[in-house]
Amino acid sequence: MPDGSAQRAGADPSGARGARHEFDRSEAAKMLKQQPATAPIRVLVVDDSSFMRNAITRHIQRDARFRVIDTATNGREAIAKAEQHKPDVITMDVEMPEMNGIDALKQIIAKSSIPVIMVSSQTEAGAKTTIQALQLGAMDFIPKAGGFEQLHEKLHAVVGATRARSRPQVAPPPVTAPRRALPMRVRVSKPNLVVIGSSTGGPRALCQVLEALPKNFPAPIVIAQHMPPQFTAAMAKWLSDVCAIKVVEASDDMTLQPGVAYVGPGGMQFRVVNGKAKIAAAQGESLYKPSVDVLADSAAGSGSANVLAIMLTGMGNDGSKGFAKLKDGGAYVMAQDQATSSVWGMPRAVAESGCADEILPVGEIGKRIKAVFGLA
Repeated sequence: MPDGSAQRAGADPSGARGARHEFDRSEAAKMLKQQPATAPIRVLVVDDSSFMRNAITRHIQRDARFRVIDTATNGREAIAKAEQHKPDVITMDVEMPEMNGIDALKQIIAKSSIPVIMVSSQTEAGAKTTIQALQLGAMDFIPKAGGFEQLHEKLHAVVGATRARSRPQVAPPPVTAPRRALPMRVRVSKPNLVVIGSSTGGPRALCQVLEALPKNFPAPIVIAQHMPPQFTAAMAKWLSDVCAIKVVEASDDMTLQPGVAYVGPGGMQFRVVNGKAKIAAAQGESLYKPSVDVLADSAAGSGSANVLAIMLTGMGNDGSKGFAKLKDGGAYVMAQDQATSSVWGMPRAVAESGCADEILPVGEIGKRIKAVFGLA
């Protein structure tokens, strides 16, 4: 099978689905005794490989905040068990027999608000399919390689965001009030660079923003989207196919051109230096590769007063320090609002720092960018 078949074949040579690697409910019962007082997050694990089901289950249940309530071996089982158990979150393999993860995802999000995290092979084909899943409504993904890095953090973030949206609406916690929105306006000079940061939910948010911009957009756009290698190239191609402006994965020493959006390559750090993209291996600057803080800090060194900085949906607070530095230098800062964010972490950090000039629904951000540049 193209999605991780070599690994699966080596790990489960018998091909038996329900043998020694299968989900062990007695083991789960033992782990329940170790759970904290608050109810654990209930997870449905979907994968056709018994080895992968077992590996993901064991990894998830190392953290007492989570409990794997069941597993499924294909998309049809996933749909039935999602309806039966109503889990808090689902991890979904892509390539499976009978019904694949993409088709299952479509049906699950059409019938429920259960968040889905895709589990993808780190290949070119796997990356393309994962981007398709994110387009369709998957909240996030993890690559199969790398020991499921950040899986607990992502599970917790997407469930927390989904629960927050389902609660009755109350007044949000106070944040430092943003400054008045730009009139259509009256800047001493227009920005010569747009910096965008995003993470969980970022691909769809980026699409909504970039789709609103014309082909002749008068400045380059640089983007730090939290993603591993392979996936950023697939995302850039998809965005370029659906947007009027050109979108590319940045490469080292590439001259930044107006009307082009440059996506920092996954697994590397992306900087702007003297009008060029600088791509380098991470040196411990940040947990995230590419990091919004690293990109924003480099843009600040190139002249903050001529920067428009935009923080889109994402978990954590990467970018808040870099955006504050940009703001101190005279940049204009926008942040996506809570209602339209998949996870209101990164934009919230910018809002609460007091450096956001505007906090906007994602569907309004493209219009505001055009207003800043004096475009119709």
